[in-house]
Amino acid sequence: MSAFEPAAEAVALDVLLDRLHEPAVRDLAWLLFSPSLLRPQPPLGMLAEPFDGPADAAASVAWLLTLERDPAPLRECLAASRFTRLGRYAECLLAFFLEHGPSLRLVAANVALRRAGRTLGECDFLIRTPGGLRLHWELAVKCYLHAGGTDASLADYVGPNLQDRFDLKLAHLVEHQLPLSARDEFASLGHAGPWDARMFVKGWLFYRWDEASGGLELPPMPAAIDPRHARGFWLERAALPRFAAGRADAWAVLPRLAWLAPRCERAAQAGEFVSADTLAARLASQSGPTMVAAFGRSASGEAWVEQARGFVVPDDWPRAAAVFARQSYHQR
Repeated sequence: MSAFEPAAEAVALDVLLDRLHEPAVRDLAWLLFSPSLLRPQPPLGMLAEPFDGPADAAASVAWLLTLERDPAPLRECLAASRFTRLGRYAECLLAFFLEHGPSLRLVAANVALRRAGRTLGECDFLIRTPGGLRLHWELAVKCYLHAGGTDASLADYVGPNLQDRFDLKLAHLVEHQLPLSARDEFASLGHAGPWDARMFVKGWLFYRWDEASGGLELPPMPAAIDPRHARGFWLERAALPRFAAGRADAWAVLPRLAWLAPRCERAAQAGEFVSADTLAARLASQSGPTMVAAFGRSASGEAWVEQARGFVVPDDWPRAAAVFARQSYHQR
């Protein structure tokens, strides 16, 4: 199997996460083994594969379990970075894997390409495989909410703050970011190529909760989206009490840096968990979308395990989201 053929299917992510409790190790495992948000987009938008076959995937699992027993190196690496953005956190996790993991090796990260004093862009990762292949990876970690269209369009998947859209992100990756390592200016940076550019796109897609059916409104899926993607719900603030009543033992607001792997908190550390009524009261004063998660106790009772996650949005958000989804690129 080559470095570009999927190997992660041999590892059940939920089984692996059951063995991991350190939050950053869980997030790294999720980053490596969760499904991509996208299918390959040939010829330019091919997907990054972090494992060179099933044996390499198994070695990465063993490495993660060792890291779980002694997470100090990962903790120290993250503490030194002082990031506040989810994308930067994910970059640090992936860089740690590429520097210390069992197979791929990091050549350089965040390589800026400039011309005449102007930055044209940055290559997220340059990587060498054990077989000598040179890879250029572009990482994107995204959370998009489906805005309600029925025509199977990526434009209907919008960021919670309506500043990002899936179709525009994919176009930027394929048309701008991935071609950077093939530009003439890149040869002068000292990283001999050619580089095989791939995109590493992970995250969650959220679908509106339909009160009438008690389930998610799942629209026709765009061909570009991987049907195995991680998914959650979204609903208006006014619907939260009805949705949350009796659905979970406890609820919590998820801060942005907790948006990767499903959360698992030891009972003694679960100080931020609240009832459904308390959650609704707290969100009443929020001005924008908020990610929340439902939790239940583990079988042993020693931990709280995430059961579902989603966004609670202002009551006027759906109308604004539908407008944003239909704006042309030039209107923006």
